[in-house]
Amino acid sequence: MLLDRRLATVVSGLLAVTTVSAACTDLVIDDFSKWVEGTNNLNWPNGDDGSMTSIAAAAGKVQFIPKDGGSYFYESFSCQQAVTIGYGGVQFTLQGPAGGSVAFELQTSASCNASDTGNYTSSYNVISGLTGSQQTIDLPLLGFDNNPNYDAIVGLVWSEFSQTNAIWSVGNIKLTCGAVAVPTTTAAPTTPPSSTTRSVVPTSTTRSIITTVTRSSASPTATACSNLLIDDWESQSRLTFLGYNAMNQASSDDGTMSSIVVSNHRVLLTPKNQQSYFYSQFGCLDTNNKYGGISFRIRAARGTTFAVQMSYFATCGSSTGRKTISMTSTQLKWTFDGTERLYWFPFSVFTGLDTTKLDMIYFSSFNAAVILGPMSFYCGSTASEYILPSLPPPANTGASPTVPAPSSNAKPFVIDTFANKDTNSLGQWHGGDDGMTVTFGKNSITIRTNDSDLGWNTQLASKCFDMTPYSTAYLHVAYTGSNKFSIALQQHNAQCDDSIKPYPETWDSLEAARYSFNDGSDIYIPISHFNINLTRTIGFNLRGFYSPSESTIITKLEIIPSVPSGTSIPHKLPSGTLVFACTRPNSFAFAIDDGDPKLASRVMSIVQAANIPVTFFTVGLPLLDPSTNLSKIYRDMASKGHQIALHSYTHPKMEGLPTIADIDWEYQNDMGAVRQTFPSSFKISPYFRPPFGTEGARMRQRLVENLGGGDGGGGGDRKKKAYIVGWSVDVEDWLWAESDTPEKQLEAFKRDLKAGGNLVVMHYLYESTVGYLDEFIALAKASGKRLMRVDQCMEDPEAPPLT
Repeated sequence: MLLDRRLATVVSGLLAVTTVSAACTDLVIDDFSKWVEGTNNLNWPNGDDGSMTSIAAAAGKVQFIPKDGGSYFYESFSCQQAVTIGYGGVQFTLQGPAGGSVAFELQTSASCNASDTGNYTSSYNVISGLTGSQQTIDLPLLGFDNNPNYDAIVGLVWSEFSQTNAIWSVGNIKLTCGAVAVPTTTAAPTTPPSSTTRSVVPTSTTRSIITTVTRSSASPTATACSNLLIDDWESQSRLTFLGYNAMNQASSDDGTMSSIVVSNHRVLLTPKNQQSYFYSQFGCLDTNNKYGGISFRIRAARGTTFAVQMSYFATCGSSTGRKTISMTSTQLKWTFDGTERLYWFPFSVFTGLDTTKLDMIYFSSFNAAVILGPMSFYCGSTASEYILPSLPPPANTGASPTVPAPSSNAKPFVIDTFANKDTNSLGQWHGGDDGMTVTFGKNSITIRTNDSDLGWNTQLASKCFDMTPYSTAYLHVAYTGSNKFSIALQQHNAQCDDSIKPYPETWDSLEAARYSFNDGSDIYIPISHFNINLTRTIGFNLRGFYSPSESTIITKLEIIPSVPSGTSIPHKLPSGTLVFACTRPNSFAFAIDDGDPKLASRVMSIVQAANIPVTFFTVGLPLLDPSTNLSKIYRDMASKGHQIALHSYTHPKMEGLPTIADIDWEYQNDMGAVRQTFPSSFKISPYFRPPFGTEGARMRQRLVENLGGGDGGGGGDRKKKAYIVGWSVDVEDWLWAESDTPEKQLEAFKRDLKAGGNLVVMHYLYESTVGYLDEFIALAKASGKRLMRVDQCMEDPEAPPLT
């Protein structure tokens, strides 16, 4: 079942209806009830010919993990005269990674005569924009390329899976009668972008060159020149949360796309309609006599078209006078076939373009989804590709030495076997956070989530549970599936009272994969590796899931006195300390996260008028943007005694990032931005507030590593005091600031202050929040507490003395 060709048109919305004969009944091709016999329901072969990493049938479907770009799954059957019988479409269930795509191949013959059925022609559609959940796909028998003979269908194939090493499924495949969908199109957009807002999929690494554009005879010099990167699609949050490209210039779709997904240095642009657009700005760049054009890789289905617009300014620094020149992909002689290739254009094809004042590149009028690779200006008149630099592997990623696991005299006990949906084996509460997909089976749960901030909790007691008798014992987790998550042991507050802030007081998170044994069926963690006060534990929390396409099935949590003979346990890696409250008696700290640069000066004035020191957690990338003026404002803040601490480079959910390298990239660039902004004598803060409060073992370990250097030399003291800073007072600006009741921010502050909270989270994103800052400060002062910086309230010996 080798594939003859590649992708064609993208499946569109269901907008029109056709009808068929009432005598027609749906033809079930495969519900996988005969999988073990090696056939489908029509007694014809199906399978993957060994192209998958693994494949197995479940109820009504087949699940598989693609090995590489050549993986496929097929269904064969006797020739079906679909038009004659009255079939109008193909229906099947499909599940794949959120934002993913897959090619669907329809194999047809010239006719259903015996002499013709030995040969077939392949026609394609691309199914994109998957949700991550199981979907029912209805494909009409129309719109495929190569003009297939729908009255002689002989096979179906699924291939070109956008993500390998992830679980996919196809099920309940049939030819259907009745209403079928007809794609439609809409008119093209006519306006350029007006603001700087935000929204990509992995692709193959085929390196072929398309020579489709006539070169300019005026050849810019390429001496001592290398490609100038516009965007390498390094970070989802850089692009879609902050709205920047790799040049630290604005890049966005202004919300016009259905989705924008960044993965593996590629961006997948899925248009909502033909009014969708995407742009990337250059900052009035002079490319004359150096750069000859722009190159980037593109992967798009056969028949895809879009427009490319280049703009320039009449005068740099002017907000008016932008001039634009447009070309369509057809005019550029670009054609697509579903494979990734290098495309380019010389500036000379955009007649009249002033290359001394280039403003931006603007894509519009998409008729289908498009994947772009790294985009850059190439030198001279010969197009070349930007090559991503090779990076050394991250240092000390967890492959640390192991030690023999000693036995304990602790009495074993079972925590959870998931026999009851409401309580665990101890009769205590267990359950998942809102938004987490948890399915109960027979003495098991299956967890799947695309949000690394969500977790599953199972409590040891309703108040405090003393785990010190089990300090030499082990937590055993029996599981199958993904081990890409953290396991936390939570610590109660000193009063063992969940009405007092903070609750929990803290927890320590360990990386499940490091403690996984027996080919991924058992996790053994020494209780002593959880760095908390064991006299007042609450329970265990499975959190920080960072592989949204994979599921984890848990069958038992228990405490055991020893592990199987021969098992060696890894050393505990150094990890940042998670704090939610000040430790200094009678102290209170305002810890303020980045927001709208226009409001930063106002915040500074309020804080200065109140005569209090505060801590500002800064996102690195906007700090480097001269247009925000944040670098000057934060230098002023530091000079006046305020603490400047870390808040990531692009504001992602750190524990949700797929690799250690991605986490390190955030830390290293955030620290680099601080170094560029402040004098060389300025010390990088060991205090880090994770964006959205999302925490897990990997990001805690990597903070220590990136602060301390990884070898224990020179950074040993720094390693001991790395802090992950949460909060016990939440003004809930994210919930109320732009609502009809912004005063609820004040109510939230009062509520948490009354409950004992003393460490604030707030943002200067909104006028209403900044408007309440005076009152927040007055309330904190009236409580009798002393206001100070976070490092001071944590009694850090390196913090400046209280004045």
